[in-house]
Amino acid sequence: MKMSHSPQSTSERAIAKRPYRMSARAGAAAATRERLLTVAWAEFSTRPYEEVRLTEIAEQAEVTVQTLHLRFGSKERLFTAAYSSWGLPVIAAREEAPVGDVVGAVANLFDRYEAHGEAVLRLLSQEERIPAVAEMTEAGRLYHRAWVEKTFAPLLDGLRGKALRRRSAAIVLATDVLAWKVLRHDIGLTRAEAELAMIEIVDPSRAEVGGRR
Repeated sequence: MKMSHSPQSTSERAIAKRPYRMSARAGAAAATRERLLTVAWAEFSTRPYEEVRLTEIAEQAEVTVQTLHLRFGSKERLFTAAYSSWGLPVIAAREEAPVGDVVGAVANLFDRYEAHGEAVLRLLSQEERIPAVAEMTEAGRLYHRAWVEKTFAPLLDGLRGKALRRRSAAIVLATDVLAWKVLRHDIGLTRAEAELAMIEIVDPSRAEVGGRR
């Protein structure tokens, strides 16, 4: 005899399918967001802010402009989200710099600058006219200062007041992306030469007398 399903069993099957459908939708939404952020950062990091078009980002990410607006609301919010998404793994990598190891810390920093320095410099050139860019680059400066104070803490040990402020500022300046630009692009040092120059500025005790190194 063919058994018919009760209304209760049908309802139970529908309920059982619901978590799967919700999970699938959440996965699709996350994938869409990731595509949009990846495409957006590729645009914002290589083109002037004013030239970036949301329609082009949506097209490359294979979504509608309406979907983009629903996810992020505005160009400014999309930029901020894309910058933050890019920055999280960069910060995580910088946090691996060995505290107190000047050579290792500078090598870690150069890994970041060699990979992303051009994009950061491009953003810095736009911060005076684009508030959203200025907000993110200022956050980057604050992070860099905190990173210096933590990573090079042994070089600051024992200093107080104005002396501490000067020494900390000097290391911030020496390890800034603009210092990397001067060493690598303006002067044209090799990476090894540029790293050594930065190391010697950060810790003058490592500079060899007579410049034979």
